[in-house]
Amino acid sequence: MRSSKFMVLFSSVKLRCFIILLTSSWINQTYGQDPIFTQFYSNPIYLNPAFSGTNKCPRFVMNYRNQWPAFPGAFITTAASFDKYFDNLKGGIGLSVLSDQVGNGVLVTNQVNLSYAYHQHVSRSFTINYSLQGSYIQKAANTNKMTFGDQIHSRRGFVFGTQEVLNFEPVNFFDFSAGILGYTDKFYMGFVAHHLLEPDESLRTNSLSDTRLPMRYTIHLGTEFDLASHSLYTSKGESISPSILLSKQAEFTQINLGLYYKSGNYVVGFWYRNRDSFILTLGLESEHLRIGYSYDITTSQLTPQSGGSHEVSLAYKFYCKPKIKSYRTMSCPSF
Repeated sequence: MRSSKFMVLFSSVKLRCFIILLTSSWINQTYGQDPIFTQFYSNPIYLNPAFSGTNKCPRFVMNYRNQWPAFPGAFITTAASFDKYFDNLKGGIGLSVLSDQVGNGVLVTNQVNLSYAYHQHVSRSFTINYSLQGSYIQKAANTNKMTFGDQIHSRRGFVFGTQEVLNFEPVNFFDFSAGILGYTDKFYMGFVAHHLLEPDESLRTNSLSDTRLPMRYTIHLGTEFDLASHSLYTSKGESISPSILLSKQAEFTQINLGLYYKSGNYVVGFWYRNRDSFILTLGLESEHLRIGYSYDITTSQLTPQSGGSHEVSLAYKFYCKPKIKSYRTMSCPSF
């Protein structure tokens, strides 16, 4: 009985050590990596600040992502944004916030972003948005939640104090991003570069290593097909929207391929992320309210221990009086 209890304790200790070592390696890592949402179009300002004001009327969006919930100390990311088009500015203003927690709050990143997108109406059906975004970012390590090998008792687990030198200090810095977006009522394509300044994000005092946050480049494009106009067997309101996202940051590259099928107020999406996961998305959309849920089925070596990833999105589009002279709003996936 004692032996079985020890094995359970030992397994728990090994798992906790793995998570702590993994988190500590990120804290000391030479290169950081931004969180990326599965429902990337459901968080448009975070994806590309050039989306600011594309809805014309005010829009409020919230997102929640829980990655690998089966592991102690999962990755929790929450975000919220508000944007609106202003006639006198000939563009849109967007304000967004994001909080990312790694290892049950061992490493926390908070940021506030303010963006402006100039809308150039090239023709009645084609618009190009040029955007610039300023960000204030704070990173901090919570040493009270860290555990180390010298704290382990062979029978009682983590009971000792550590002798590790914990010289972590919060860091605060400004950053900039720039993006461009071109679209018609059926096609859209965008490019954005985040972290133009590549700021130093080292949490260790007197660190000699290169800890700059590398630039992240993202290309996204897609189109929408009205099925009712191409087939006698489909009803009005049915459409299919294939799209692709390519994101690269330092040595990390992510490719999302998939499509959305919409019928009335219901949306279903199927996606594949490069050698990592299959994704299922379900959504409900009305004139003003949109709710979406997605689940990442992990296909890498982490499955099935990781528990996949859960993501929830919510958006509300406020009513505003239509203008006498107006241009078409962007028609693209909302999830």
